Amino acid sequence: MSAGHNDPFHHVRDSATFELPQFIVNMVGESALTLPKVDLFGYELQLTKFMVLQVVAGLLTLFIFRGLASHIAGGKPARGVWWNFWEMLALYIRDNVVRPTLGGHHDHDEHGDGHEGHLEDDNAHAHCVTDPHPEDKYAPFVWTCFFYVLFCNLLGAVPYLGSPTGSINVTGALAVIAMSATIIVGSMQLGVVGFWKNLIPPLDAPPALKIMLVPMMFVIEVLGLLIKHGVLAVRLYANIMGGHTVIGVMLGFIALILHTDTPGLWWLVAPASIAGQVGIGLLELFVAFLQAYVFAFLATIFIGMGSHPH
Repeated sequence: MSAGHNDPFHHVRDSATFELPQFIVNMVGESALTLPKVDLFGYELQLTKFMVLQVVAGLLTLFIFRGLASHIAGGKPARGVWWNFWEMLALYIRDNVVRPTLGGHHDHDEHGDGHEGHLEDDNAHAHCVTDPHPEDKYAPFVWTCFFYVLFCNLLGAVPYLGSPTGSINVTGALAVIAMSATIIVGSMQLGVVGFWKNLIPPLDAPPALKIMLVPMMFVIEVLGLLIKHGVLAVRLYANIMGGHTVIGVMLGFIALILHTDTPGLWWLVAPASIAGQVGIGLLELFVAFLQAYVFAFLATIFIGMGSHPH
């Protein structure tokens, strides 16, 4: 798609280099920054672009929400557009994903506190003997899923970077973590044996028939557990990579038209390609938030399915 690249999908694939803007190329004389290899317990590990960007996404999540936590410490409300924006997203995930899925949604006003709508409210009432929202203990995991995936998605909107979630290796690892959370939470709630027994729905059948059906259903349900989380990985990967591929194809029309017999069409193709890229880019921005929400929502649903008896 770009000159000098034999792979038309180089811009959405992981690599050991970061491409550099032209003004930096002119200064340093290098077209790309090559990442080093590190010695890890005697094994030579090649650092890649997506590895670095995942660290960046993790640090963004850490810095932003440590800052938010310090601003609302002691029951203080978050002040300023920046902190209110992140608190709004966190409250939305807590109140519309975690609580309805993993427990009953209760308004704080039912308990007479009159302060619904702030993250610090729950901390202020932690001394209550009866916790109105026991499911909130799972909110940090769901928040981490949402914001980490969101930042990985959004990094792809920065020129010369990329979206780590455009790699099936990254989304596959995230799906394994989500499945591990399902198994761990289910085992904590129902017991290790109880979690695996809970996969099989109750059967109203004669004992002889149950002996034949139960093993078959157990195998099917275990495969279903693996498939559901596999689809979780593929859905995120396909949406992010697909969007960036469309953007790359549209911009590739500009370079392609210069190598045809009618280069004059460049003045028609270039504006149309750029306009299309802007439109798809705005759609990609929406998809970045949507796919982070879908991943967190489905992970929460799977945790709820694994931790509640049929």
